Amino acid sequence: MAMGKVGDAVETLGGYLREQRVSAQLSLRQLAEQAGVSNPYLSQIERGLRRPSAQVLQQLAKALRISAEQLYVRAGIVSPEEGMGGSVELAILADSALTERQKQSLLDVYASFLALNGTTQPKE
Repeated sequence: MAMGKVGDAVETLGGYLREQRVSAQLSLRQLAEQAGVSNPYLSQIERGLRRPSAQVLQQLAKALRISAEQLYVRAGIVSPEEGMGGSVELAILADSALTERQKQSLLDVYASFLALNGTTQPKE
């Protein structure tokens, strides 16, 4: 039996990545090499078994010549319904002075503040 999937967003991301790879006429091995990730790791991402970091998503976007923001939305890192297009999240993800763990921590804190404000915001 196969490993369990890590989430709907990741499964959707995997299918999207596979579509983009096929339309770019790249094999799994070629894309993995261009993005600087291992072939098995990329395969697991495409099958929805692994959740890639923002840095890996950036590398994949560059190799596929697509927008990294599209991948962030598909991975559930950036919310598509935000009015400013996720500018806070994108700024965090683009900051090269932060480690991947620090970026994820900041994104988690930001998301919790948004959730808190959304549920407890007084109606005027």
